[in-house]
Amino acid sequence: MTQVKFTKMQGAGNDFILMEYSEYKKIQDKFPEIAVKLCDRHFGIGADGIFVPVENPKTYSDLEWLFYQADGSTAQMCGNGMRCFARFCFDKKIVNKRKFTVHTGAGKIVPEVLEDLRVKVNMGKPVLEPEKIPFKGDKSLNYHLWDGIKKFTVNAVSMGNPHCVIFVKDDENITELAKKYGKAIEHDDLFPEKTNVEFVKVKSREEIDVAVWERGCGITLACGTGACASVVAAILNGLCDNKVKVNLPGGSLTIEWAGNSQNKDFDVFMTGSAEYVYTGIISV
Repeated sequence: MTQVKFTKMQGAGNDFILMEYSEYKKIQDKFPEIAVKLCDRHFGIGADGIFVPVENPKTYSDLEWLFYQADGSTAQMCGNGMRCFARFCFDKKIVNKRKFTVHTGAGKIVPEVLEDLRVKVNMGKPVLEPEKIPFKGDKSLNYHLWDGIKKFTVNAVSMGNPHCVIFVKDDENITELAKKYGKAIEHDDLFPEKTNVEFVKVKSREEIDVAVWERGCGITLACGTGACASVVAAILNGLCDNKVKVNLPGGSLTIEWAGNSQNKDFDVFMTGSAEYVYTGIISV
């Protein structure tokens, strides 16, 4: 058995395991199998994913990250995870500045640890071209999808990872919809790399409620990239203004995007908390 030091953190209820690269190297030959065990909520630590900072990356970024999801797969990007990752690296002095660059599967991401220890992340520009999301529909916005049981009007957006955003009526329960239809939509043939799924209820032009079925995880308390994708889709559909409070089961995020249907070439900014849960040592 090998003993590994770890830290558990959460952002808006989305929880993660973080470990320094020196700890990861002890068990790297056994990943991703170990990732599944560590993320198990009954027999492990319990988490939606694992992050490891890599110093001196072979890129022009300050850091690189390794990201394993709860099912052992890797993914390009995770917004709530990036906030936790940024604070972890800042507090551990893995970086010596509040604003730095991280190389991810979605490219270079720029987080900033604010004075109040919330984290603001430049999430980059949304991707709306179907072939780049990837999405096999002939358009990304307001595409009619039929899962064999229910018809949905979906909006496909990539924030470095694919999302399927669905706006619902006031009398519909977004959580129940996510539980009932999330898995089927995640695996729909229209999404060749599978997809995250967001059911969204618009409360006002400045506020929305979102329930998430996360690719590789299932129902989660929050999803940062999902919050960003939901706001982008809401703005492009004329439902929201450019700064939106996003309410998720685990907490709220502030998403800002200056884009519109005529000009989409703007970065998305996400601001929210990154909190410590506990630290420990586990034998694997």
